[in-house]
Amino acid sequence: MPVVSTALFDAHMMSIALAMARRGLGSTAPNPSVGAVIADESTGEMIARGWTQAGGRPHAEKEALHRAGERARGKTMYVTLEPCAHTGRVPTCSDSVVAAGIARVVCALPDPNHIVAGHGFEQLREAGIEIDVGLFGTRARWVTLGHVLRQTEHRPFVQIKMAVGADGRIAKGGGGAPQWVTSAEARADGHLLRAEADAILVGGATVRADDPDLTCRLPGLVARSPIRIVLSPRLGLPLDAKLLATSATTPVWLVTGAPSGRADMDLAARGVQIVHVPEALQGAGGIPAVLHTLAVKGITRLLIEGGPRTWTHCLEAGVVDEAVIYQSAAPGPADGLPVIAHGDVEAFMRGFGLFPVFVTAIGTDTRHVFRRRIK
Repeated sequence: MPVVSTALFDAHMMSIALAMARRGLGSTAPNPSVGAVIADESTGEMIARGWTQAGGRPHAEKEALHRAGERARGKTMYVTLEPCAHTGRVPTCSDSVVAAGIARVVCALPDPNHIVAGHGFEQLREAGIEIDVGLFGTRARWVTLGHVLRQTEHRPFVQIKMAVGADGRIAKGGGGAPQWVTSAEARADGHLLRAEADAILVGGATVRADDPDLTCRLPGLVARSPIRIVLSPRLGLPLDAKLLATSATTPVWLVTGAPSGRADMDLAARGVQIVHVPEALQGAGGIPAVLHTLAVKGITRLLIEGGPRTWTHCLEAGVVDEAVIYQSAAPGPADGLPVIAHGDVEAFMRGFGLFPVFVTAIGTDTRHVFRRRIK
């Protein structure tokens, strides 16, 4: 007899699987980050946990099965995304689940990838494994949205990060160094967003004004710094930009509208990958083409940090899935740029089809999270 109700136990284990999936965000592209848990319903014991490893292999299911060993036989697996079932030289996750003798699989989300879509479940059912699909599906979809959108809309998940004063002003920038509006705690939280992104994008004007590093500087997460992408339709990058000093260890891509000859050659010599997207010259109208190109190159989660023109183009293009706004209790700099009228972040975001989901205090600031309604 189960020690707790099956429904409660399932919910608890799937919550853990979702937490495992979040561990891999930003490190598994182009593969999705998935979480898996193997548990014994009769005793309430969690036997093993797994999550997609850096680089996308091993997958979460195989990781959990490896840790469980023979103890997996006859037990239940909780997994956030449908186990893969495509053919290849290496046994698929579905093959491994069947071989391990798992008796039941509880899965949050079917995989939209046409190579998998339904085949994983079919293979498991044919092996006599009980399948339950849909537990915490909405939560799993948000964690896995980069993969979902890359398969269904041919673009990455797009997240915008902004820092504004109570009056909606942002620091003007300039002088070759960032200017802070929010607290150290808010800035550290922003670095965590970087660690969960495959790539971070800024406009060329931001690089020229602030000369940012765009790396993750949280202790223990430096290696999780994302690919740094500069969107500069017509102009290149300064050859002395800080980004270029670390391009060998943390990649830098320049997305530009048209070849610029010698400037491109000089940047390429410093390790910059030049990505030509002619539509980039079209402002907001070219954003979908830019995102499609990044998705083709394997980007599933894109963090956009600025500046205002880049935010506006992405918002106007209707491709922003989530906006994280850090708002200071104090007004922005007197010479700052007024971005959000009267500091009313909710009205501003609703104007672009984004709706509030979380409001929390962080340091002396407020952290607002807005999301679009997913299909």
